[in-house]
Amino acid sequence: MRYFFLVVVFLSFSCRPDKKYHKVQEPSSVSVSNKTLQEIAAFQKKLNTEFKNPETSPLPDRYRKDFEALRFFEADTSYAVLAQLVRTPNTLPFEMPTTTNRKSKERVYGVLHFTLKGKKYRLEVYQNEELMQQKGYEDYLFLPFADNTNGEETYGGGRYIDLKIPMADTLLLDFNKAYNPYCVYNKKYSCPIVPSVNFLDVAVRAGVKNFKPKEK
Repeated sequence: MRYFFLVVVFLSFSCRPDKKYHKVQEPSSVSVSNKTLQEIAAFQKKLNTEFKNPETSPLPDRYRKDFEALRFFEADTSYAVLAQLVRTPNTLPFEMPTTTNRKSKERVYGVLHFTLKGKKYRLEVYQNEELMQQKGYEDYLFLPFADNTNGEETYGGGRYIDLKIPMADTLLLDFNKAYNPYCVYNKKYSCPIVPSVNFLDVAVRAGVKNFKPKEK
C-alpha cells in the first residue's frame, strides 16, 4: 500500500520498445508454512490499521468514520508462489497511463515467471523513476495485475502488489497481499492503469476484494 500513499503525496495528487527475454528455468514450488499465514494476517491487520487512521487512510470521512475492516479472500497459501525474475536492464522508461491525466514514468525492471494452479504465467514488474530516488524505496518494485475476478469479486481495474528487488533471481509472489488502487476509495487519487500484458487468465481469489461502503 505504501506505493500509492508515497506516490500521491510526492506528486501532490497530480495508484515501450520491444523486449527480448531470456530462457527461463522452472521455479520450484513453495512449501506451505505457518510463517506465510502469519505474514498474510499481518498484512491484513496493517492495511486495516492504515484505513482507520485519518492520517493514512484514502477513505473520505463519510466512509472512514464507519469503517471496520476491508473484505479479504480467505488466506490461501496456494496463491503464494515462487517466481523467477528475469531482469530487463536495457528497457527504456515509458509513461504509464493513470486514472487521471497524469502519467506515471515507469521502467520494466523485469519479468516474473511462475506457475499458478498448474499453469504457467508471466507478469511485468516495474520501477518508478522518481520513487526509486526516495530513501527507503531504492529496491521497490511495482506489480499491477488484472485477472478473471475483476468487475465482480474484485475491482474492475485490477489490483497491485508491492515487491522488493531480490538478491537472487527468485522471489516469493504472494497474491494474498494484493490490494486495491487508492482511487477505488477516493477519486482524488491518481492511479496507474494495469497494462494489458499483465492480465492473468485465471481467477485470483486472494488478497483484497472489491470495496463496498457500509450501508446506513
